[in-house]
Amino acid sequence: MHGQVVKSLGSSYWVLTDDGRRVECKVKGNFRLRGIRSTNPVAVGDGVSIVEDEHGSAFICDIDERTNYIIRRASNLSKQSHILAANIDLALLVVTLSKPETSTTFIDRFLAVAQAYRVKAALVFNKADILSAEEEELLQYLSAVYQEAGYDVFRISALTGDGLPALRQYLKGRLTLLAGHSGVGKSTLLNALVPEACAKTAEISAVHQAGMHTTTYSEVFSLPEGGGLIDVPGVKGFGTFDMKPEEVAHYFPDIFRLSEDCRFSNCTHTHEPDCAVLRALEENRLAPTRYASYLSMLEDKDEGKYREAY
Repeated sequence: MHGQVVKSLGSSYWVLTDDGRRVECKVKGNFRLRGIRSTNPVAVGDGVSIVEDEHGSAFICDIDERTNYIIRRASNLSKQSHILAANIDLALLVVTLSKPETSTTFIDRFLAVAQAYRVKAALVFNKADILSAEEEELLQYLSAVYQEAGYDVFRISALTGDGLPALRQYLKGRLTLLAGHSGVGKSTLLNALVPEACAKTAEISAVHQAGMHTTTYSEVFSLPEGGGLIDVPGVKGFGTFDMKPEEVAHYFPDIFRLSEDCRFSNCTHTHEPDCAVLRALEENRLAPTRYASYLSMLEDKDEGKYREAY
């Protein structure tokens, strides 16, 4: 029997079978994901084959070949990864400029990892209704930076509904991973787009201006217009995984385009003469934040640079 994983509880998975049934499945202890060191051998979005025994219990026995997946470094096992979702059309990163603040380093790391694993990514700036004049100016600047890099950018307020019609149309027919820090309003956005989701929301911590986790497992919610949203627990950090230093520039579209004019084909864009990236940085044609994020990812070969993640 074949189906798609639509919910992951860690120890069990719910599979929507091709004939429309929802079946709770386990994974046998000797099941391992081929070629990937992962804390979760099965992810939401996976196509799977399942078998049922004489007692009515169901087990996942095989995984279809993935078209793509998005991955982050596991929180406590430095040599392993954690797959957030598989076979997705879009990774939608929800960010906020305050309450809590999302750093550009986190944004750039997420976008680069999506690029590395062949996942289209887009940005949503949420809580636009509470921005100060200074934050509004920053939003305009960052929107221009990421649009210039080639990403689709949306400005919304999930609470008031501002900007949601355009976003809803954009998501139509796509299986989309909904990601971001805890507290950026992912659950509020999910409830606005899929009212029957009834996702829990929580107040921001006044002490740390950080979000409190309200999602504890991964699940697909069907959009009324077609397609679906994969809700995952809030991600605090985004350490890179299996990414070689010489590859990092390939995952920054703006830097990669500039690098075509570098004198050396193996330019690291850190010190070489006639480096087109450094020249663009000096001439304000490349955002300093993007370059800083690139340098940060280059330094990830030092194990101590990996940030703790949920």
